[in-house]
Amino acid sequence: MASRNQNRPPRSPAKKDVPDDVPLDKRRKIAAGRILGPAAGARGRQPFVDVNNRQGVSASDACSTEDSECGTVEFTKEEIDALLSEKLKGKKFDLKGKVDQITDHNKRLKLCIKWFQQIEESHLLEEERLRTALESAEKKCSAIELEMKERADELSSTISVLRDNVASLEEKMTKEESDKLDAIECHKREKDARLAAENLQASLSSDLEKALQEKLAAEKRLASNEDLYKRAQEYNISLQQYNSKLQADLDTTSESLKRVGMEKMTVVENLSTVRGHNKTLQEQLKSLKASLEEAVKQKDTLTNDIKCLREELQQVRHDRDRLTSQVLALTADLEKLKEASGKSCIELDSLTMKTNSLEETCSSQKEQIRVLDHQLTAANEKLKRADLSAFQTRSEYEEQKRYISDLQSRLADAELQITEGEKLRKKLHNTILELKGNIRVFCRVRPLLPDDGVETTVVSYPTSTEAAGRGIDLSQSGQKYPFTFDKVFNHEASQQDVFVEISQLVQSALDGYKVCIFAYGQTGSGKTYTMMGRPEAPEQKGLIPRSLEQIFQASQSLQSQGWKYKMQVSMLEIYNETIRDLLSTHRSGGSDITRTENGVLGKQYTIKHDANGNTHVSDLTIVDVCSIREISSLLQQAAHSRSVGRTQMNEQSSRSHFVFTMRISGVNESTEQQVQGVLNLIDLAGSERLSRSGATGDRLKETQAINKSLSCLSDVIFSLAKKEDHVPFRNSKLTYLLQPCLGGDSKTLMFVNISPDPSSVNESLCSLRFAARVNACEIGIPRRQTTMRPVDSRLSYG
Repeated sequence: MASRNQNRPPRSPAKKDVPDDVPLDKRRKIAAGRILGPAAGARGRQPFVDVNNRQGVSASDACSTEDSECGTVEFTKEEIDALLSEKLKGKKFDLKGKVDQITDHNKRLKLCIKWFQQIEESHLLEEERLRTALESAEKKCSAIELEMKERADELSSTISVLRDNVASLEEKMTKEESDKLDAIECHKREKDARLAAENLQASLSSDLEKALQEKLAAEKRLASNEDLYKRAQEYNISLQQYNSKLQADLDTTSESLKRVGMEKMTVVENLSTVRGHNKTLQEQLKSLKASLEEAVKQKDTLTNDIKCLREELQQVRHDRDRLTSQVLALTADLEKLKEASGKSCIELDSLTMKTNSLEETCSSQKEQIRVLDHQLTAANEKLKRADLSAFQTRSEYEEQKRYISDLQSRLADAELQITEGEKLRKKLHNTILELKGNIRVFCRVRPLLPDDGVETTVVSYPTSTEAAGRGIDLSQSGQKYPFTFDKVFNHEASQQDVFVEISQLVQSALDGYKVCIFAYGQTGSGKTYTMMGRPEAPEQKGLIPRSLEQIFQASQSLQSQGWKYKMQVSMLEIYNETIRDLLSTHRSGGSDITRTENGVLGKQYTIKHDANGNTHVSDLTIVDVCSIREISSLLQQAAHSRSVGRTQMNEQSSRSHFVFTMRISGVNESTEQQVQGVLNLIDLAGSERLSRSGATGDRLKETQAINKSLSCLSDVIFSLAKKEDHVPFRNSKLTYLLQPCLGGDSKTLMFVNISPDPSSVNESLCSLRFAARVNACEIGIPRRQTTMRPVDSRLSYG
């Protein structure tokens, strides 16, 4: 114990600048503040307590407490200097004491190094925090400066608008004051004229008194005339009272104008207050607008009052002129009385009668004045009602105007929603068709015909919930063969019912997809009726004319959304593995199927496929169409040119494969979107056995060619169903033409037509089996063509 105390290093050799009377803990804090600065002192760490006294702690105790102390120990500058300058002391051969000293020294050095690392990390964190705070403060300052600039610009624009309003208000007030002065001057002139008339009346009364003194004999009979004059004077007094009332109204108007002037001064004071107080600008602006509206209302009121005063002054003028004329008439009568004073009593009686008439005239005039007063009161009431109705009309007009603007905004939103809804409809519609399958199969059963000669049918339809509308059962030799397709139409289904199911698929052609619909079945099963029908009868039109009508109607309805479409049509037939152009102007018409020429001499109708999956037929006639009427005439021309013939199976049997193609190019001017779709509608020739058709000669060759092409179609379907690497599309012209529809990215639908006649059960069974294989095929996903390509002279069939 004594050796350890002797080896203890001296305490704080660098304390020369610290007073001795300062306690030890305080001296350590002062030294730490000098080394670390105010930042370290502010953290409030606990001081390092007697580092040198830890020499007596054993090595095991130091190791156990090292981790707990390194996070709370602090060092002063004196302690660090003492730790670095410490030397080993003790006996020369006291190796154990030296080892303990070295171990303790190393531990204290480790603690010091960890302490320095913690201080450095805290300094780095504090520096990063201060830098972040400085950047955020700079951003806030810049944002505040921009906001203050915008606020100053707003205030300056508002002040300029207020100045303009005050100037216009001052001009209006000046004009109203000038109108008021003019009205006052006019009233004064009228008052002077009225006073002159009263003076003239007074002079006339004096003359009358002289005449009465000279004519004492006629005094009693002329007493009635004096009463008349008294009444006239009373009337003049009433006029003076009326004028005084007008003067009082004019004074009231002057006070109103003065009040308007005071309000104008208030507006000016408010404007000066606005310039000095930007925070209260909005409230003062509202009060100023209210004052301006009140001034406008007062101006309208003053205008109406001045108008009424002018009308009343005009009425007073008329009354004055009338009274002047009456006074003149009375003067003339008095002169006549003076001249006829010596006449007989008969003349006095006549004068009395005239006086009575004058009294009646005065009474009638008073009545007229009273009526005019009532009319004036009614006119004022009517004017008030008119003002009220005008205000109501104006408020209703503003309400209607707001309602119309609201409707316009709602109409714009509705148009935008319609556009977005149309895009969503196209997307969902095409997704639904993709989910239903790329090659879909519909089955249609024709009704029994009188030519069949039977009343029983070999076809039945299951009634279970799962197979209702999708299943069909075929009976042969007591055995029932069930089949299931995407849709089954019984013999009662109309052309409209069939078209409703494919209308969405036809719509896909306008949306930019390739669509192919073809009819398959034996001869006489109703393929041509399904595809073409009877165009002259609206209810029996087939899929081709109905599809074209829908396309034209849909394209016209989409014009409101900015879409413009261009339609191109071509029609061909494959007869005996030869392509014929049904719209060529150089080929002869008729149904003679024995001709062997391949279209026009020199033209080679070659089928080619491009890299985009489109199929082109060289030298084929392509016609631009704009209406359904043009397509109807082209369909009639193609039907007239198509190869047909008579067999034992059908009177008018189609002896070739008919292919109708429409190319649709659409451009949306508003969205600059471009789409390109293709619609293929195909009526295949009837499949039949040679033994049943009874074909010979050319009919035999036709039947063999038809059966070969349909057999090649069957081979292609089998290869696709088995997912073989090689699909024999090139084995026939028909399969090579339909290659993009069967193995590409087209949306394809097949109609299998069957006959319910028991004699055709074998053919019907073969057709249903073939259709089942087609329904099991999987082809590529349909791809929408949204890029406009240059219009070629050839038409694509893919």
